[in-house]
Amino acid sequence: MYKLRGHHLFCLLGYRGMGYSEEYAENMTRLHQTLRDNPKTRIQLVKGPDQLCEKYPNSEEYHCQNDDIYERDAAILGKLGLTIGQILIWEDIESHIRNYIVPSDIQIVCETCSWRSYGVCEEGVKEVMEGKGLREIK
Repeated sequence: MYKLRGHHLFCLLGYRGMGYSEEYAENMTRLHQTLRDNPKTRIQLVKGPDQLCEKYPNSEEYHCQNDDIYERDAAILGKLGLTIGQILIWEDIESHIRNYIVPSDIQIVCETCSWRSYGVCEEGVKEVMEGKGLREIK
C-alpha cells in the first residue's frame, strides 16, 4: 500500500518522467508504473508528506510542509469527494477523477504549482476521463 497526499493524485496524472531530481523521478516513475500496471494497488490518503515527498532533494527548498501545499491537498481531496485516512484502490481514484474533475480544474486548484504551465496535468485528466488511465512513461 502506498501513502499519498491529495495533490500527488493529480501529479501522477501529469507525470511524464521529469522531477526535482533523478532520485525523485525514479521514485515517482516506480509508483506511476506500479499504478499503471496494477490499478488495484491500494492507496491510503494522508495529511502532509508522503512517500513521494521522502525523495524530495535536499538541494531544493523543501516545500512539502508549506501551507499552500496543504491547502492544495485539501482542495483536491474536496473536489474528489475523498478524505484523509481513506484507503482505496487506484482505479477507484481514477473513477472519482472521471466523476468529479474536468481538465480546467487544474488551472484553479493547482494555480501556484510550478509544473502547471506545462499543460500535462490537464492532458492526464483528459486521458483518465477517456478511460485511458495513466500514460506510459518512455
